[in-house]
Amino acid sequence: MDFNPYMNLNFLDLLQSQQDTSINLESSHVPLFGSQETEASNFKPDSHAETRGKKQVGDGKELDEFQKMWRIKQEDLVIKEKLSKMKLLDRIMAKQEPLDADEEALKKKLINELLLCN
Repeated sequence: MDFNPYMNLNFLDLLQSQQDTSINLESSHVPLFGSQETEASNFKPDSHAETRGKKQVGDGKELDEFQKMWRIKQEDLVIKEKLSKMKLLDRIMAKQEPLDADEEALKKKLINELLLCN
């Protein structure tokens, strides 16, 4: 069995032994943080991205993936807009009562737009 010097101490003895221990901060090297940095310290962040905690772009692979996802998102938005126009036109054409002037103009506009998109 290994010898443990704290095994025989009670909680108060342990706390007092920890309080008695003093640390000389002047002689030891303690890393400094942002506002604590001085001219004499050796703490210098490597880049702006590291200081803000952002990931640096390595070989452009991430940029290519982002551009690919952006293109897909743009195509998706175009398709959603077209579907929205189709649903609106479908609702207008399904009306049983006669259309007023605004609805008739909207119907013609939607038909033209949808025909030109294809």
